[in-house]
Amino acid sequence: MMNPMNCNQNSRRTSSCGSNCKSVMQTLRALDFAIQETVLYLDAYPNCCQALEYYHRLIDERKRVLAAYEEQCAPVTMYGNTDHTAWTWIDSPWPWEADAN
Repeated sequence: MMNPMNCNQNSRRTSSCGSNCKSVMQTLRALDFAIQETVLYLDAYPNCCQALEYYHRLIDERKRVLAAYEEQCAPVTMYGNTDHTAWTWIDSPWPWEADAN
């Protein structure tokens, strides 16, 4: 997985991470998709130990990638705003902006 920890940034929206942040966001979206598909599988086969283990591995990886992204790029949700001196949630592209996709 990508490690966005190498980014230097001047502000959240004009981060020099640029394409690295986009790449990490794509990884996060891929993990979200895989988690959703695994949940659907587990809904049909709740006793599948392999699927449950896979689900937990995906969740752990998502937490790691999300934490790295929010540390260096921007909060993904309002809950990711951990800055006690600024409301940085508004600095990241909104879902309908081209930079968010």
